[in-house]
Amino acid sequence: MHVVIMGCGRVGASLAAAVERLGNSVAVVDKDQHAFRRLSTDFHGQQVVGGGFDRRVLVKAGIERASAFAAVSSGDNSNIISARVARETFGVEHVVARIYDAKRAEVYERLGIPTVATVPWTTDRLMRTLLPDGVASAWRDPTGKVAIVALPVHEGWVGHTLAELEQATGARIAFVMRFGTGVLPAPKTVVQADDQVYVAALSGTISDVTAAAGQPPEEAS
Repeated sequence: MHVVIMGCGRVGASLAAAVERLGNSVAVVDKDQHAFRRLSTDFHGQQVVGGGFDRRVLVKAGIERASAFAAVSSGDNSNIISARVARETFGVEHVVARIYDAKRAEVYERLGIPTVATVPWTTDRLMRTLLPDGVASAWRDPTGKVAIVALPVHEGWVGHTLAELEQATGARIAFVMRFGTGVLPAPKTVVQADDQVYVAALSGTISDVTAAAGQPPEEAS
């Protein structure tokens, strides 16, 4: 398939190389011709100079035959405008935009443009590296508002229902990994030893949820 990437910064150049390695054709668009120096020496795709929301530039990059479009420049406005042009004008099926402002990302998601909120995603990656035994989200929605977290649970919860744990933490239990198998919880499902509990929680509440689950039931309630 053909992929058009708007923005040839470090992310754009790395993405272009990865997509091409999978056997796809790639066109990279950037208004700064010197930006293409970031591309690897064995890159064989198109290098198109111009704005990512200029229709003539996009046509030159092959947008009319593209199956995917990624807007990964350093500007939120440029990324979202380019993504909307690709989706709404040229009907590209798979479109994604990198957005630094998580609040704005939420708005764009409602417009039907998948986004990657860079700051929340980067924070999670750093948490996994700095605190390998700590809490970091296993999944986060692109706006950064809701996360699914692997929750460390105090051993005192064994034998209590997941409904009790939900009430104590204020989070919604999404699923449980038990003996390597995913289990969808029912109201009367009981916590067993070695269960790995995953909860859905709002960003900003994860530390409180973790603290509550880390206490035995008597103290958590």
